Amino acid sequence: MAFPERFSDLPEYAFPRLRTLLDHLPAGGTPLSMTLGEPQHPFPEFVGQALAESLGGFAKYPPAEGAPGLLSAISGWIGRRYGASVPENRLMVANGSKEALFNALLALSPEMKNGKRPVVLMPNPFFPVYMIAGLTGGAEPVYVPAGASTGFLPDYRSLPAEILDRTTVAYICSPANPQGVVASAEYLADLLDLAEKHDFQVFCDECYSEIWRLTPPPGLLEVADRHGADPERVVVFNSLSKRSNVPGLRTGFVAGGVKSIKEMRQLKSYAGAAVPLPLQAVAERLYQDEDHVVANRALYQAKFRDAEAVFAGHQGVTMPDGGFFLWLPVEDGEAAAVKLWQETGVRVLPGAYLAQTVNGENPGKEYIRAALVAPADETRRGLERIRDCLYG
Repeated sequence: MAFPERFSDLPEYAFPRLRTLLDHLPAGGTPLSMTLGEPQHPFPEFVGQALAESLGGFAKYPPAEGAPGLLSAISGWIGRRYGASVPENRLMVANGSKEALFNALLALSPEMKNGKRPVVLMPNPFFPVYMIAGLTGGAEPVYVPAGASTGFLPDYRSLPAEILDRTTVAYICSPANPQGVVASAEYLADLLDLAEKHDFQVFCDECYSEIWRLTPPPGLLEVADRHGADPERVVVFNSLSKRSNVPGLRTGFVAGGVKSIKEMRQLKSYAGAAVPLPLQAVAERLYQDEDHVVANRALYQAKFRDAEAVFAGHQGVTMPDGGFFLWLPVEDGEAAAVKLWQETGVRVLPGAYLAQTVNGENPGKEYIRAALVAPADETRRGLERIRDCLYG
């Protein structure tokens, strides 16, 4: 296929596309949305107090790279969570992980590699910002299938050497959106070896790292530390949105090598928007507290158990390792979304809207994504309607 070269060539973004598909159709029951991955659990009570205590910070320009207190809190959290030592000069505060995933590529991916147009690798399905970042940076996006045959993770090692030698960045998401699979430590170590061999960086999107069903996902920082990898090979992205139920805070971080972080900080100082100091103060408190994260995770784990019970005995439906989405197999995702909406009022996202069609194949076509973000009773009702409508 011809890859999009301009924004006007791109397919419509997933959620406007879904509205076009469904909004003109009547709902077959009380509407219940399971489309957007927007956390709805309560955030900690101390958020309001921390914000009120730091309102004076709105009168100051915040440091683009992050306030010292927040950088120190992030470094401390990484040490507790992953056992890796990442000092403040290897960190940068970001306006959520989405902004950072985009801007990091602009800062770090060269315009040419080995005299040729660079390649940016990404799993397919994928978070759309990976594709937009690659195109904006002048790179060729290469969409690598991440379906059942590869354990829902991209097999980058299977790519031709010609592609790998042009690669500047390989994106990976763990736990993955939308499939919920976790990249093992062995997978991540092998990817680092591949990056070293072919001279590219691994951009690891870990924004769902604190929501898991059974065991904590390994992080690229800890794997790189144990593996003795060059820190400049590693760029990790995380945020408070899912961990702490504050998607509107728009605060997270990037971790990498000293040189990479210096270059990202330079771009942000010229063209980025710094996180306001009062919001950084709230983020500092959130990174210092783990009790609310444990309680939040327990709510999701209860929903996973509900989902497991609802879909028990239904072949092909599996529970994710992490994140808060179900990636449910169907014959046709768009048709299933229409049927669900018209017959039950449940709204889900067709899997094809999260993937790129390559050589006539879309790896998301035979799936729907359902977000488990609503309160438990509402989520269970939605899951039961999905089961009875599509799998009954």
